[in-house]
Amino acid sequence: MAKLPYYTDINDFLASIPWPGRTTDPDFYCLRVKKLDQELHIYRPPFKRSFYFFALFYNSGKLEVQYGDQTIHDPDSFLVFHSPDLVYSFSHNNALEGYIIYFKPACFSFFKPDFHKEFPLFDLLHTNLFRFDHTTFEVLAPHFEAIFTAYEKSGKEPQMEARMKLLGLLYHLEGFMMERQKEVRLANAQQILLRKYIQLINNHYIDKRTVQEYADLLAVTANYLSQSVKQVSGRNALAYISERLISEAKSLIRYTDLEITEIAYQLNFSDPANFGKFFKKQTGVSPSAFRKEKK
Repeated sequence: MAKLPYYTDINDFLASIPWPGRTTDPDFYCLRVKKLDQELHIYRPPFKRSFYFFALFYNSGKLEVQYGDQTIHDPDSFLVFHSPDLVYSFSHNNALEGYIIYFKPACFSFFKPDFHKEFPLFDLLHTNLFRFDHTTFEVLAPHFEAIFTAYEKSGKEPQMEARMKLLGLLYHLEGFMMERQKEVRLANAQQILLRKYIQLINNHYIDKRTVQEYADLLAVTANYLSQSVKQVSGRNALAYISERLISEAKSLIRYTDLEITEIAYQLNFSDPANFGKFFKKQTGVSPSAFRKEKK
């Protein structure tokens, strides 16, 4: 298996995208995203990073955005919250504009919050993405602009004013989490189990392929998990694992120049032949035929 990239340095990650901006502060970086002139599709294969990612985007054109297993078409605006150490991949075109903030817990050493308890929007299990209309974007944008203005005005570490404004914004956004928790409270036990199951798949699909492995993580029996998933969704529990793998395989085939053999090992298949059989069973075509069709 190809080793999953793990970024502990913000600049190393930016270089891998690639992105022209760099930070002189190892713990904090504010990045303005502007629409690019040329037509471009950006795809980043699965990776992990040791720092937080927080962004507000709006769409200025036709757009399909994919973060892990979540794909949204032509969103007006959305917020993304991503915690450290999650398996992550993303895909979008050049129509995105907005604000991205990368930071490490050391950024707030003066405050020392437990981020996952203090700010539940940063979920340990999965990426949180909230889609909304442009009116909401216009309400939130000035808060981000205040952070970026302070960050760009300072131009030197530790950008304490910008950090304090970021902290204030995170508290301001707790309203989003409160609404989300209302939805969770209305769900029954099996619906909550399905949600947790999908979240775990998003973070472990590279190395866990059986319902039993996820049942162990959820502290239930494989039979109970399978029955619950079937009852709530009408679908087979194993299908969720297969679909997540196929989604990533399609992106790797379509948006990278990696050989099919490399993709097979990157997705943790024992050999390319097994990957080919799996892919054809799920899609009806071979990986090479799928690449030829999409090219």
